Amino acid sequence: MPEALRQFLENIRQRFNSLPNNQKIAVIVGLATAIALIVAALLWTQAAPYKVLFSNVSDKDGGAITQSLQQLNIPYKLEAGGTVSVPAELVYDTRLKLAAQGLPKGGTVGFELMDNQKLGVSQFAEQVNYQRSIEGELARSIETLSSVQAARVHLAIPRQTVFLREQQKPSASVLVTLHPGRVLDGAQVAAVVHLISSSVPDMPVKNVTVVDQNGDLLSKNLDGINSSGLDPRQLSYVRQIERDYVKRIEAILEPIVGKGNAKAEVTADLDFAETEQTSETFRPNSPPEKSAIRSQQTVETVNGSPQNAAGVPGAFSNQPPGNATAPITAQPGQGTTGTAASGQGTSHRESTINYEVDKTVQHVKQSLGNVKRLSAAVVVNYKGEKAADGKLTFKARPANEMTQINNLVREAMGYSQQRGDSINVVNAPFADANVEPPTLVERLTQEAQANWQQIFKNALISLVVLYLIFGVIRPAIKYMTRVPETAPHVPHYEPGSPEEAAALEAEAAAAEEEAEVASRMATYADNLQMAKDLAKNDPRLVASVVRTWVMSEDE
Repeated sequence: MPEALRQFLENIRQRFNSLPNNQKIAVIVGLATAIALIVAALLWTQAAPYKVLFSNVSDKDGGAITQSLQQLNIPYKLEAGGTVSVPAELVYDTRLKLAAQGLPKGGTVGFELMDNQKLGVSQFAEQVNYQRSIEGELARSIETLSSVQAARVHLAIPRQTVFLREQQKPSASVLVTLHPGRVLDGAQVAAVVHLISSSVPDMPVKNVTVVDQNGDLLSKNLDGINSSGLDPRQLSYVRQIERDYVKRIEAILEPIVGKGNAKAEVTADLDFAETEQTSETFRPNSPPEKSAIRSQQTVETVNGSPQNAAGVPGAFSNQPPGNATAPITAQPGQGTTGTAASGQGTSHRESTINYEVDKTVQHVKQSLGNVKRLSAAVVVNYKGEKAADGKLTFKARPANEMTQINNLVREAMGYSQQRGDSINVVNAPFADANVEPPTLVERLTQEAQANWQQIFKNALISLVVLYLIFGVIRPAIKYMTRVPETAPHVPHYEPGSPEEAAALEAEAAAAEEEAEVASRMATYADNLQMAKDLAKNDPRLVASVVRTWVMSEDE
């Protein structure tokens, strides 16, 4: 050990031994408290934090999990509510190891039930095990929702037969246990219902029933929502549209009237009806020369009495007659020649022509969520003005300014008179317009009154720590580390020796010199006081003396 350090420690030990008993006790307590605080801070900063491994586990699963953790030499903590915690850096590794062992098993079984099928099992038992597996898997899927603590699923699957024309549809019942303070909204219930109906073949949505732990039927409003076509998503869309219009109005009025001096509310009427329309339109007929022929039909009719056989028998006389030389239809007053003129044969021709008709086919499908009507209500605060004395007063805004505000609101919301929109802009004083904001002192006072217990506790702890640091530890350390003062060295002489005589003579000379200096200082003080009194009593004399000194110095 170095000599300086050993001497320093020895000095501290001597100083500590020289302290009174009460100060020794105070120093020991202060040092012990400081060491305890330092150790606690180090342990708190260096200790590995614990993280939840599994929560809400049953007693059976909890015993199996703790037994496996003991075999794996993993530290753990058991907390209320069936919660098992392990060090944060071991959470995921431990979960994988326990999952390989099939832990936690939980209160439900899934398709692992089919892994241990026995040889020769009946068809009925196999069907029951399959149904239990589906119920367990569905329950596990529902339990993954953040609001669901536990779930049970009951399936009623009728046996299919070919002897019935109309087969009975399967149905399901779901019992959910929610976490305290949590609920399932309509969209989440609909999700659970569709999850069940999509997992079982031929199961309609209406055959799924969802009940919570309090016995409340959660799926009772799903049919009404589906039939009306209005679901929570549509309601959320309406609220979003209204909030967007409110933001537009307040954003355009804020630079004019100031922040917080305009409040707006908008009611939107949206059309969620899905409409499809098909129409056919016929236009008047066009002139024949501009129309296209759709179809054309020609009919020819030949009528006449049969003639007697005449001429030379044979093939030549049996030939058909030649082409007619006269028109087919004779005009009145005109004669006929040849065979037609003799009345032995007539011919009739008809012609029908159909033209295309102009037609327009239109198919229109309207989009969902169209705005049918908007109603807006806007309140604008009075205008604040400072008087000569600095007091803030509020007055109604001018008519021209309100007209400008009204026009801005119309443009911001997209006002349409044909749609039937309505708008109402009112200038009125706000209830808190004349109330001055609280000062810093008032805010601090309110905060202190609200949290006085926490403030008192923190102040008490701070006082104790400051007293230990500045009242006990710091004075003790300063006292023990102080360098000891060396006493003046007094030489020792033998009585009657020349050295002693010389020392006594030197001491006498020093004492005489000190007395002379003291006498001089006393005389100087008396003269100074006399000069002050003279200057105070006779300033003219003092001025003439000073003038004489100055003139003598100049000469």
